[in-house]
Amino acid sequence: MAGTLAGGGGRTRTIAAINVTPLVDVVLVLLVILMVASTYIVAQTLKVQLPKAHATDGTADKPSTVQLLKDGRLRWNEQDITDAQLQANVKAAFAADPEMSLVVSADKEVQHGSVVHVMDVAKMAGVTKFAINVMQTGE
Repeated sequence: MAGTLAGGGGRTRTIAAINVTPLVDVVLVLLVILMVASTYIVAQTLKVQLPKAHATDGTADKPSTVQLLKDGRLRWNEQDITDAQLQANVKAAFAADPEMSLVVSADKEVQHGSVVHVMDVAKMAGVTKFAINVMQTGE
């Protein structure tokens, strides 16, 4: 914002400085809004326990496995099943062993939403221990 400053001898000088205080105020308000909004974004994530790559806590005695095939089929412990059967099987397995582990294996062509759906079904049944099966690459 430009202004004038009366000087000696009747001449006026223009003040050509930019006031950064309003800019700093706006940036701080945006920062606070971002911080508040980010807590809601993080709260909506799906929490899963992934296996460690180099050190493990041990292996599950008999983990239950779900396979998602490229053509859309589901397999529960090497048996073809439907989505409704998956829900029933996960509930039955969790009722039999509340400490069960679920290993999800998906073809790389399977859409992300299908994997999330399987994990959501397991989460709704009460399963808290998940692992995602991957192919190890040579170093």
